[in-house]
Amino acid sequence: MKILLASKNRGKVRELQELLAEEDIEVLSLLDLPAWEEVEETGDTFAANALLKARAAVARTGLISLADDSGLEVDALNGAPGVKSARFAGEPADDARNNEKLLRLLAEVPDAERTGRFRCTLALVTPQGEEFLTEGALEGRIMRHGRGSKGFGYDPLFFIPEIGRTMAELSTTQKNKLSHRAQAFRQAVPILKELRRRLEKGEERLSI
Repeated sequence: MKILLASKNRGKVRELQELLAEEDIEVLSLLDLPAWEEVEETGDTFAANALLKARAAVARTGLISLADDSGLEVDALNGAPGVKSARFAGEPADDARNNEKLLRLLAEVPDAERTGRFRCTLALVTPQGEEFLTEGALEGRIMRHGRGSKGFGYDPLFFIPEIGRTMAELSTTQKNKLSHRAQAFRQAVPILKELRRRLEKGEERLSI
């Protein structure tokens, strides 16, 4: 069975491939498709944006398609930057400016109240119109200064109390085990297994 992960991120593709390594499921990505036109993310939630991308991928390819949307939610900012995480400081998207804005807005917030989470929603859409959503979240705290050089985006500022490190201090392997995206991807694996079983049995609808 072939599926499409609607992303050009090689790390995401590799992560899903590893989760499905023992299954007869081939993971394609947007890197395998010529002249892909990006889908505008106009939704006001992670789920809405993920569904927009997954639906477009199914319509264009006829393959079972997955797409994710994720970002940082800060409690003291009422959940911001949320879906605007990548462009929090405006266009064009810039990690350094985003981090500077976040630190500026939290400057007067006490350490105990600098809580937040990385959240990811993954949408899985079939050619038959079935839609499934999985979600992952990683709780943490926003540092006053960046730490670590292995991550990107808000990773240097996102401290995980349970392990005493920021996301930017984790190896790729460690990050993939803990991350919000990895959680969402793992939850999609049983659905994909059932889709493959259904395909083998010639069934039209999922039984889950």
